[in-house]
Amino acid sequence: MRTLTALLVLSGTLLLGVAHASDIRLPKASADELQKICTNVGGSFSPGTDRYGCGTDCKGGKGTDCLVTCAPDKPCTAQVIGAKRPRTIEQALAPAKKKR
Repeated sequence: MRTLTALLVLSGTLLLGVAHASDIRLPKASADELQKICTNVGGSFSPGTDRYGCGTDCKGGKGTDCLVTCAPDKPCTAQVIGAKRPRTIEQALAPAKKKR
């Protein structure tokens, strides 16, 4: 019974660690600026008057794994998976650079 309980706790911890997303505050960006960045990283831009955003698969394609949303004259918010800590919109949407 203890083994089963330990396995269930371990599996839940692993699943939560992989699926965990964090919200990160980024500098302001106009809709035009975000759309340009979004196009450059291969994402999908969603226009709007109150909020606008861009989503990618975090690997250089369209998706919703990595999101950046902005409102006019307010800081943007990024939602990324894993331990990623971007400081720019490009870093939040584009794939992580591999270290050598």
